[in-house]
Amino acid sequence: MRKRNPVAEAIRTRRSIRQFRNAAVSDDTVNEILEAGSWAPSGKNNQPWKFAVIRDADLKGALATMTHYHATVRQASVCIAVFLDTSRSYDRTKDVQAVGACLQNMLLTIHSMGLGGVWLGEILKNKEKVANLLGAGTGLELMAVIAMGRPGEKAMHFLAGEGPVRKRLEDLVFLRK
Repeated sequence: MRKRNPVAEAIRTRRSIRQFRNAAVSDDTVNEILEAGSWAPSGKNNQPWKFAVIRDADLKGALATMTHYHATVRQASVCIAVFLDTSRSYDRTKDVQAVGACLQNMLLTIHSMGLGGVWLGEILKNKEKVANLLGAGTGLELMAVIAMGRPGEKAMHFLAGEGPVRKRLEDLVFLRK
């Protein structure tokens, strides 16, 4: 029997966690997550991402009004807004893909630490308002917000259960030649 690859196992077991306990997450932990994001691949190594780390309850409350997932944002110990730094951009498609890889690195690191997190994209409907709230300034375009913390009781039951169904490879691969 082949030994499971730990990275592949982390990819398979990571879940979007939207419910958190009231428990702190240290600055060192947040920095480790941000550093993992910073190691994502990027074209010409331009590293086109910038982060805003939000812990303040009032600021999270204001941020929560800009998304359908308001309870998730309020409950999270930390929210990390991830921006595309357009001043570092040389090819928009590649740079947006790089930010996606950055987000995935952070989510996998969150999961590997026994924490829970979720990639909030729906908030992009208010990306200009979010940027203004966080003082992002020109040249920074919101790509997503990660809400994270220690998984709540409902989330722990979710993590212990079966994962979502994925399409079969036969349904995804249209050419093997």
